[in-house]
Amino acid sequence: MNEKAASWALVLDDEQTITELLDITLAEMGFSVQVAHDLRGAREALELHSYALCLTDLRLPDGSGLDFVRHIHRHAPQVPVAVITAYSSTEGAVEAMQAGAFDFMTKPIDLKRLRRLVEQARALAVLTPDGANNGIERLVGDSEAMRALRQQIQLLARSNAPVFLTGESGTGKELSARAIHDAGPRRDKPFIAVNCAAIPEGLLESELFGSEKGAFTGANQKREGLFLAADSGTLFLDEIGDVPMAMQVKLLRALQERSIRPIGASSEVPVDIRLITATHRNLQEMVHAGTFRADLYYRIHVVPLQIPPLRQRQGDIPLLVAALLRKIAQRQGKAPPSMEAGALHWLAQQPFPGNVRELENLLERAFALHAGAEITLQDLSAEGTIRPAQMPSMARLSPLAERLQSAEQEFLRAQLAAARNDVTICAQNLGIGQRSLALRLQLCEKRGPHADNT
Repeated sequence: MNEKAASWALVLDDEQTITELLDITLAEMGFSVQVAHDLRGAREALELHSYALCLTDLRLPDGSGLDFVRHIHRHAPQVPVAVITAYSSTEGAVEAMQAGAFDFMTKPIDLKRLRRLVEQARALAVLTPDGANNGIERLVGDSEAMRALRQQIQLLARSNAPVFLTGESGTGKELSARAIHDAGPRRDKPFIAVNCAAIPEGLLESELFGSEKGAFTGANQKREGLFLAADSGTLFLDEIGDVPMAMQVKLLRALQERSIRPIGASSEVPVDIRLITATHRNLQEMVHAGTFRADLYYRIHVVPLQIPPLRQRQGDIPLLVAALLRKIAQRQGKAPPSMEAGALHWLAQQPFPGNVRELENLLERAFALHAGAEITLQDLSAEGTIRPAQMPSMARLSPLAERLQSAEQEFLRAQLAAARNDVTICAQNLGIGQRSLALRLQLCEKRGPHADNT
C-alpha cells in the first residue's frame, strides 16, 4: 500500500455528530477522511481510493453495515474494517467480526479506545508477510490438515475477533494461540496464557482481575491480574470449560464492558485484549446441560478453529520428531541425535492418543537414554527395560503389526511398573488421558504376555 493510500480513512455513518467526531479525531492522527452517509455512497467511495481503514455503523438508511463489511471482505480484503454499534447491540458486532470485521466500538465512542483501534489498523496495514510467518512457522507439518491450519491462522491474525480453539489434549492449542498472536499486529505486546483448570476456584477471580491491598485475608499488597498483564496484547484462556458458573458471569461482564474491576477496587479499569480461548470439552453439550452459560459461549465462540489430532496427520511425525529433537537438544545444550529408521517407522505407526505432547514426552525420555549418535527402538522403551533379547526380531516375526504391538506392550508395562502400578501417575508421565491408558492396557491383556513369541 503506497503512502498516499495509507493516509485515507473511510467513515460510513448517517449521524452527523458521529462523523464529525471521527473526522476530527482521524485528521488529528494524520488521516484524510472520506465520509459516506449510506451504502451506495460508501461503495462509490471505495472505488475512488484505497483506504488504510474503514469505520462503519451497523444501522444505515439503506441497509446494514454488515453488508458493507461483506462487500469490503470480497472486494478489498486488505482494508481493515471496524464496526460501530449501539451499546445494547453487541450481538451485531459479533456477527460483523464473523463476517470479516477486525474489531468493533460501541456508542458513545470512547476516544482513547478509538485511537488504539486506529493504531492497530495501521499495524495491520504495515504487517509484512515475513513478520506474519514468524509464529506460523513453528507449527510443524506438511500435511493437508496443517497447511489448512496455517492458512486459517494467517487470516485470523488480521482480526481482533475472539477465537475459540477446540481439539484433544496435547494437540498444540497454546502453540496455535501464540501463532495467531505472533502473526498479528499485537505481536510486540504481551501474550499471556493461563490454564483455568489449574487455578483453584477461590483464586481464579484474583488471578484474572487482580486485587487491591487488604481486599481479603492475605492480600498484603496490590496485585495486577492477568487481564491487565495482557493489556494491548493477547490473553489465552485454556480449558475455559472448567471455569465455575459464578466466575463465568464476571468473565462475561469483563468481555462485554472491556474493563475489569480488581477485588476490593471501587472503580473499573479499561483493558484492551485479543481473547483466545480453548477447551477439550464439548461446550455446546455443557450449555445444554446448564453447566456453561449460553451468553458467554456465544461471546467467545466468534471464530472457531479446530486443531487436528496427530492421528489425522501421521505423515507429519518424521518432521515433528526432527523438530522436537532439535528443541530438546537445544534445551540440554547438546547436538540433536538422528533417529534410527526402524524407530522412526515404529513412531509413525503409533496412534498417540496424547498427541504431540505424548510424542514429545517419549522423545524426551529417549534423548536421556540414548548412548550413541542415534536414537534406537530400544531407547524409546521405558528406561531401557527392553533388553536386546526381548526386542522383536525380524527373523522371528514376519507381520510388522506383531512387532509394533509387542514393543508397545512391553513399553506400557515398563511404564506402569515405573509408576508403581499407579495408572493416574503413569498416564501423566506419558502425557495421555487415564481412560486412554486404561484402554491400551486392556488391549495388552487381551493379546497376552509376549505375544511375539506365540
